[in-house]
Amino acid sequence: MAARKTPSWVPKSVGRSCLPSFAIVTVLLPGLRRLPFAMASIKVESSVLGFPRIGANRELKRLVEKFWRSGIDEAELLSGAAELRRASWTMQKDLGLDRVPCNDFSLYDQVLDAACLVGAVPDRYKQLHQPGAQVSLQTYFAMARGIQKTSGTTEVDQPAMEMKKYFDTNYHYLVPELSEDTSFKVSSSKPFDEFNETKALGIPSRPVLVGPVSFLLLSKPSGSAQKGFHPLSLLNKVLPVYVDIVKRLVEEGATHIQFDEPMACMDPTPAAPKAALDAAYKQAYNALSAAAGSRTELMVSTYFQSPHPDLLSTLVQLPVQSIHVDVTRSSKDMFAAFMSKLSETDGKRGVSLGIVDGRNVWKVDAAQALSDLSPHVQALSSMNVTVSSSCSLLHSPWSLEGEDRLDSEVLDWMAFAKEKIVEIVNLSHLLEAKLNNKAVDASTTEWFAANKQSNERRRNSVKTRDPKVRSRTASVNETSMKRVSDAQVSNASHVATLNVHDKPRQTRQSKQQQHLNLPLFPTTTIGSFPQTSAIRKARADFKKGLMSDAEYEKFIVEETGKCIKFQEEVGLDVLVHGEFERNDMVEFFGEHLTGMLFTSNGWVQSYGSRCVKPPVIYGDVSRSKPMTVEMAKLAQSMSNNAPVKGMLTGPVTILQWSFVRNDQPRSVSCAQLALAVRDEVDDLQKAGIKVIQVDEPAIREGLPMRKSEQEAYLKWAVDCFLLSTCVAWDETQIHSHMCYSDFVDIVDAIRRMDSDVLSIESSRSELKLLSAFEESRYPNQLGPGLYDIHSPRIPSVKEMTERARKILKYLSARQFWINPDCGLKTRGWQETKTSLENLVAVAKLLRKETPVA
Repeated sequence: MAARKTPSWVPKSVGRSCLPSFAIVTVLLPGLRRLPFAMASIKVESSVLGFPRIGANRELKRLVEKFWRSGIDEAELLSGAAELRRASWTMQKDLGLDRVPCNDFSLYDQVLDAACLVGAVPDRYKQLHQPGAQVSLQTYFAMARGIQKTSGTTEVDQPAMEMKKYFDTNYHYLVPELSEDTSFKVSSSKPFDEFNETKALGIPSRPVLVGPVSFLLLSKPSGSAQKGFHPLSLLNKVLPVYVDIVKRLVEEGATHIQFDEPMACMDPTPAAPKAALDAAYKQAYNALSAAAGSRTELMVSTYFQSPHPDLLSTLVQLPVQSIHVDVTRSSKDMFAAFMSKLSETDGKRGVSLGIVDGRNVWKVDAAQALSDLSPHVQALSSMNVTVSSSCSLLHSPWSLEGEDRLDSEVLDWMAFAKEKIVEIVNLSHLLEAKLNNKAVDASTTEWFAANKQSNERRRNSVKTRDPKVRSRTASVNETSMKRVSDAQVSNASHVATLNVHDKPRQTRQSKQQQHLNLPLFPTTTIGSFPQTSAIRKARADFKKGLMSDAEYEKFIVEETGKCIKFQEEVGLDVLVHGEFERNDMVEFFGEHLTGMLFTSNGWVQSYGSRCVKPPVIYGDVSRSKPMTVEMAKLAQSMSNNAPVKGMLTGPVTILQWSFVRNDQPRSVSCAQLALAVRDEVDDLQKAGIKVIQVDEPAIREGLPMRKSEQEAYLKWAVDCFLLSTCVAWDETQIHSHMCYSDFVDIVDAIRRMDSDVLSIESSRSELKLLSAFEESRYPNQLGPGLYDIHSPRIPSVKEMTERARKILKYLSARQFWINPDCGLKTRGWQETKTSLENLVAVAKLLRKETPVA
C-alpha cells in the first residue's frame, strides 16, 4: 500500500506513522483535559432538527401549485410529496446522519400541521370540517389560503387564518385560533404515516412535533373567546391528545421523539408568567414521559436563542432524555450556564448541541467550535451527546451543488443544508474522538484541515473590506438622520418653544399635499403586480442568453406600460411600475450592490409555496450606480398625470432577508446598506419622482427575542431607516410598508421612523394592530391593508367597506390610505382587476360619506 501523504498542517512533532490520531486533535485544541481510559465509551451521534422540505429544485412548490390549479388530483399530490420525502431521508442517511428527522415535512406549514393534528380547526370552517373527524386536504388548504367556492346551492367563503413571522426569521406560520370551547382530538395520521415511511426504508428516524406548550403559546384567542382567555389555559385539554400521539408513535416503533419548544427561549409575560410556564412544562413532560415509557427517548428542542434563564432550572429537570440548545445563538455565558445546570443532573440528561448554524450559509469554524464545546461536554458526564444543527435546516438552501456561477473564493466559505450535514457528521466524529481519547479517520482529518484553511482564507480576504465604505459609514452623524424641516427646527434658536415632533411633520404634509393634490382616502398598491408565466419565461430566457438585452428591455417596457394603463383604468390615485424587471424585492438589489452576491438555486421557503432566494452579504456594501432611476422615470413618463412611486427595499429588510456576513456586527452591515439606499432616494427625487416607497416589512422580524436586547436593536434599525430616507426633501413623500407583525411592542420605534405614509398588512389580524397606533396617537398617514393578497379570495365592496368603517374608528379620514395588504406579484390579473376595482369603489363611497373639513 502506498504511504499516506501527511497534510501540511500537521506539526512535525506528531509522528507520521500514527496519523490520523487523537494527538492531532489535541495539538489543534490545546488545554483540553483527557478523560480516564477506564471510563465507558461515549457515543456522539449526529442529527439535524429538520431539513428543507421544498426539494432540491423547488419540486414541492410546483407540485402544490399544480394541485391548486387542478392540474393533478389529491392522490398525485400526496404521491409526489412522499417521493420528495423519500429522496430527502435517503440523502440524509447516505451523508452519514445517525438519526434523521421525520414529520418535519409539510405541504404548507408545520404549525398548521400541528393544529390539524390535534383537531384545532376554527369554527368558521365547519362547512368543510366536522369536529373530531380527520382534517381533509380541502380544509387544510382553506385554513392556509382561504376559500371562496360555490357547490350547488352551498356557498363557502372564508378567509385564511392569520399568518405571522416565525420568531425572528423570514418564515411565516399560520396562527392557531383557540377558545374555551375548543375541543381536541387526534385528527391527522401524518406523523404516524411519515414515521412508517422511514421505517419501511430502514432509516432510523425521530418524529418531530411542535411541543404542547409552544403550540398553545403560538396560538391566539379566537373571535369567540372570552375576554381574558389565554390559550395556555387549554393545556389540560390538549395534553391528553399529545399523550395519545406519543403512545401511538411508541406502538409504531418510534425510539426517539423530538418536541420543539422554542417558546422556552422567550421572556415570560404577564399573561404567561414564570410560575405558569414552569408548571406547564412540568405537567406536559411528566405526562409525555409516562406515555413514552422506557422504550422511547424524548428530546425537547429549543432554538433561535438559549433557553430563558428563568426557565433553565425547570427545563433541565424535565423527565426527558435530552435537551437541544442552539449554541450559535447563545452567548458564551448563557451556554455555560445551561451546561452547568445540565451537569447537575448527574448524567441523567443528555444534550443535543446545535453547533452548525441552521440559518446562515457560512462554514462552521470547526476548530473554534470544538474548543468552545469540549470542556463543557466533558464536565457533563453524560453518555447521551448529539451534534446537530442550531435549528431546523428549513431556513437554509438545499445544496451548493450547481452553484458554479459564484465567485469561487466566496463559495469556499459557504455551506448550505446538504453541506451542513457533512459538517455535523464530521464534528460528531471529532467530538467523539476527543471525549474518548481515540483516533479520527483519514477523511475526517482531511475535512478538518480543509475547514480550517477555508476559515483562514476568509479571515484574510481583501474582498470583505472596502476602506472607502468604512470611512463613509464612520462619518455618519445625527444630522444625517433628519429631514430638511427637522434639521431647521433642531438648529433654531427658539427650538424650546416648538413641538419638535409635530411642526416639521405638519410642514411636510402641507408641502406634499400641494405638490401631489391627492383626494381624501387616496388609493394605491404596495408595489408589485402579477408576474405571469410569460414574464418569468422572458426573465429565464434573458438569463440563459436566449433573449438579447434589447429584446428583454423592450418586453419589460411594454409590460410596464400595460401596468400603468391598467392602474389608470382601474382608477388608482398613486401608481407603481409593477416591478416586472425584478425577480425578488431583495435579490434585485443584491444584484446591483457591491459586497453582495446571489445564488442560482439558493431558495428557502417563506410561506406555503412561496420561496425566496436571499442574496449573500459577504463584504462591505456600496452602490456603484443608480439601480431604479431609469425605470422610475420611464414609468412616470407613461402616466397621464398620476404620481408613480419609486420603489426601494429598506436597509433593515435587505439585511434581514439576506444571508449576512457573521464576521462583524449586523448593525455595521445595515448602516452600509442604508447609505446605498440613501443615494438612490436622492437620485430618484432629483429625477422628478415625487413619491418614494422604502419598504421595511422585516423591521419587526429582526427584533431580538429577549426584551433586554430589543432597545439596542431598535435604535440602530430605526437609525438606518432614517439614514436611508432623511435625504428626502420635504416635498418628497416617503412611504414605507410593513408585513404581519405585532406592532404593539415597536410602535414607538415606528413613530420615530416618521415615514409620511405607512402601509401595513392587517387584513388577517381582525384590526387588533390598529389599537396600537390609536393608543400611541400615531400622527402620520396609514394604509391598513383592506384585503389579503396571500389568498385567492376576491373581496367584495361590502366586505371592504365594512372593514374601512371599522378602521375609521381608529384613524381620521385624512390619515387613511386605501390599499391591499401587500404586493400583488403572486396573484392573477383577473382577480387583481376585480379586487382593485372593488377597492377603488370603497374609496369613492367613503368620500361621499365623509364631509370635507
